[in-house]
Amino acid sequence: MTVLRETWIVFHRSMRLTLRNPMWAILMLSQPLMYLFLFGPLLKPITAQISQGATTNAYQVFIPGLIVQLGMFGAMFVGFGLIAEYRAGVIEADRVTPASRISLMAGRVLRDVVVLVVQTLVLLIAAVPLGLRAPWGGVLLSLVIVALLGATFASLSYSVALITKSEDALAPLLNGIAMPLLLLSGILLPMQIGPEWLQRLSDISPLKHVVNGVRALFRGDISNSSSLWGLFWVVLLTIIGLTVGARTFRKESA
Repeated sequence: MTVLRETWIVFHRSMRLTLRNPMWAILMLSQPLMYLFLFGPLLKPITAQISQGATTNAYQVFIPGLIVQLGMFGAMFVGFGLIAEYRAGVIEADRVTPASRISLMAGRVLRDVVVLVVQTLVLLIAAVPLGLRAPWGGVLLSLVIVALLGATFASLSYSVALITKSEDALAPLLNGIAMPLLLLSGILLPMQIGPEWLQRLSDISPLKHVVNGVRALFRGDISNSSSLWGLFWVVLLTIIGLTVGARTFRKESA
């Protein structure tokens, strides 16, 4: 109960700071919205080829990729805020408190997850007038996946930020990781329409299976093997991310 209370205190402080300056959250949402309005309409003429007959709704293919992208990129760069706090002396102040080191991370991660879920809801609402149709069960499970992805990448981002303690080191590292993940995950277009060598290469990316799983959920195939594999990978990634983040916070904040 003490850990939960301390986590809530850290979350409450972090959320207040976000609400005072929401520009970062708005900027992170602007990119998926631009993809939605400027790139989404281009998919309609090639929907049959993309879905391979599984669906006639282009946005059932495109929106799942966008929300996974939001869950990934929306949390991947939160470490910059932690570096700013480190330089301002906030981390040093946290170290002298009796608060659990796990709570110091969990409260910040919970804030990032809440922001991501709200952003995802805004994106889904904006997509409905454009033609998005999806079962409620699949949408709710997709929100859970986005939340888990956000927790994963936020934890890892905070870990790297605590280790590097420098924007100059963090920025190229995250950008170098983000681009291959984006291109091999099939976020914008399914990898099935690419050449065989590219499909085989993309199989090494867990995010590809997560994206395929969310697309299956948006079609209503909750018990589909793609959905189950997507859930498996996102849970595994979350366990790894939270474990790494917790160990780093305990070590660096000792």
